Amino acid sequence: MNRTVRAAVCSVAVTGLALGLSSCSEAVDQVDKAVDETYEVTYEVTGKNVDSIEFHGGGGKAMEPKIESVSKPELPWKKTVTLRGIMPAAVMPVAADPEGAQVTCKIIHKGKVLEEQSADGLVTAGGCTAESPITK
Repeated sequence: MNRTVRAAVCSVAVTGLALGLSSCSEAVDQVDKAVDETYEVTYEVTGKNVDSIEFHGGGGKAMEPKIESVSKPELPWKKTVTLRGIMPAAVMPVAADPEGAQVTCKIIHKGKVLEEQSADGLVTAGGCTAESPITK
């Protein structure tokens, strides 16, 4: 009998969690549509031996941003993009080099550094993500 009750409680909890996550995603989409304000950020990547850079380029939705990519970028690399609403700014340089790699990324908004990260090593997947300044 205890096993049956426990299974029923777990089933209800998992169903509630799934519905809650679905509702949360729907709420984020509604807020994303309502907050139509845009903002600009500049991504900067420096270092050596960077193979590629992926970044939020401004398209898509807050929970599913369009990711753009640059292969074998010339460093230092800089890109200014316009994002909308609650979409976070994000830039992800990737380096894999037997001689070692160095990567630093920055996200800048109105002259202020929102996020900065650095990494060294044989395989480096550094990255910077910053909350939308509209939400502050």
